[in-house]
Formats: sequence, C-alpha cells, structure tokens
Amino acid sequence: DSRKRRSPRDGPDHFMKLNLLCVGRMTLPYLNEGCTEFAERLKRYTTLKITEIKEYKTGRKLDLQKIVETEGELLTRHIPAGTFVIALDQIGKQLGSVQLATLMNEHMVQGVPAWTILIGGPYGLNETLRKQADLVLSLSAMTLTHQMARLLILEQLYRCCTIIRNEPYHH
Repeated sequence: DSRKRRSPRDGPDHFMKLNLLCVGRMTLPYLNEGCTEFAERLKRYTTLKITEIKEYKTGRKLDLQKIVETEGELLTRHIPAGTFVIALDQIGKQLGSVQLATLMNEHMVQGVPAWTILIGGPYGLNETLRKQADLVLSLSAMTLTHQMARLLILEQLYRCCTIIRNEPYHH
C-alpha cells in the first residue's frame, strides 16, 4: 500500500481532541486571560472543549466528603466514551513536558480520539475518579488552586503540540 500514514506533524486536523472538565469557573482575571490565550493558541492544532461544572461550597447542608462526591459524579457524567482520561492530582505521576508530548504523540499515532483532563475543585477529585482515570498526573508536588492548574495544563498542552510539530516554542 503506497498511502503515507498521516501523523500529527502533517497538520492541525490530525491532533486528537482535548476535553477539559473543570470544577468551577475562572474568577481571577489574570488567570482567565492566560487560559484564554492558550486555548486560542491550541486551536491551531486541535479542537478544545472546556466544560465547567458547578463548584459546591461548604455549609450546613454539605460536608467536604459530600462535596467531593457530588462534584465527582457531575464530572463523570461529562466524560466522553472512548477517551483517555487524565485526572490532575497533587499525588499523581509527574511527567516532563517532553514526556507528556511523547505520550500525546503515541496516542495520536495509535488512534486515541481524545484526551479528557479532569480538574477538581478546591477539595480535589474523589477517589473513584482517580482510580478510574487512565493516568493520574501531577502538575506539581505543591498545592495549586484549580484555576492555576487549568492555566498550567493548557500551557503544557500547547507546549506538547509545539514539541510534536518541532516548533520553536519549547526550549
């Protein structure tokens, strides 16, 4: 067969889709601006869908465990079938940018249709989601706000795309 196998390097229509499922909205203007910037940059490479679910606050009716479980159930309902699920968690596996780009490239070559990345709220993700995820990924051993985590993962996803395409953004 003389047909050339297409790779992500051949153009933006060959990158897998990216889904971000996030608890809560972006309320801090400077982080929101950064997220918007990297979401726009990612459009050169792929389709990005960001879904925000309601963030619950502690109060008389809900305790921390109930909040984490409720948010987890809402996130689970939005996970598309057949995607590779990445749960962001402080105690997850740490990968360098090149390692993450390599994983992304391998998945695209294998035909994985999409990555779905889960960002929990202030109290994190429930244990069920962490266990069901294909990869539990840590952006840092330090605790980050969920809004900062969103900015960091969007930047890293953009960086992955530029690494795969051998573009000069990554140094």
